[in-house]
Amino acid sequence: MIALGQNSYGKSRVRVMKVKRHPGHHDVRDWTVEILLEGDFQSCFTDGDNSRILPTDTMKNTVYSLARSSTAECMEEFGKELVAFLLQRNPQVSVARASISEKTWEHLSMHESTHPTTFVQLSGECQTAEVIANRSDAPTVRSGFENLVILKTAGSEFVGFIKDSLTTLPESTDRLFATAVKARWNYLSPTVPFGALRCKIRETLLRVFAAHKSKSVQHTLYAMGEGVLADVREIADIELTMPNKHCLLVDLSRFGQDNPNEIFVPIDEPHGYIEAHLRRQD
Repeated sequence: MIALGQNSYGKSRVRVMKVKRHPGHHDVRDWTVEILLEGDFQSCFTDGDNSRILPTDTMKNTVYSLARSSTAECMEEFGKELVAFLLQRNPQVSVARASISEKTWEHLSMHESTHPTTFVQLSGECQTAEVIANRSDAPTVRSGFENLVILKTAGSEFVGFIKDSLTTLPESTDRLFATAVKARWNYLSPTVPFGALRCKIRETLLRVFAAHKSKSVQHTLYAMGEGVLADVREIADIELTMPNKHCLLVDLSRFGQDNPNEIFVPIDEPHGYIEAHLRRQD
């Protein structure tokens, strides 16, 4: 006998850019949305009965329509509106999930001022949010970002590690530390100032990274997460992923030159991979 297990379906990679036209300046939101629905869809899988299926094309159109009428100032609030709309219109749906990523556009700086209607994307950093709602509980909100690329040229060492017959890495008391941070955190309440808290979390992570006397990537990752949980009481936990983007010291001795920790070659692959989940203890 065969039984259908957990299943979901939806629409992915829905791109939407919203321009907010204020007097004297414009703002833009560049979102990529994924919608996933769970519910009573068994007859579609087993019998080919589509009577309970909301077309994924309709989900795409829902994103555009809600974006037009929404007053949301951030991804999290828009995600809450989106899942509530889908649950209200579709009684066969038990859980609705909206995952949103945002590319950040900043006003172009010109002659010590910002241009009101011209924008520039300064980095590959991407903001993220996930909102999940069912019919009985308040929605849950998870926010984060990806590809926050940071580098420090002092205050980083790596010594005292295991050395065996395959070890070639020398100890270093003054190495470059480069990483691309991915962060996720869960809010304790779905009604908090998401935008302000996102900025505070990001600022705390950067401040701790810059000041921390690092003995390893793990050591600094923990300090960064610890700093966020101390500063931002509105979140329950934080998950951090920090690949070690190696910068290797170049041997210039063959050219009759020294290299006093100044010339490096960055490499993307292979790289170290460190992740950890920090949460509050009761």
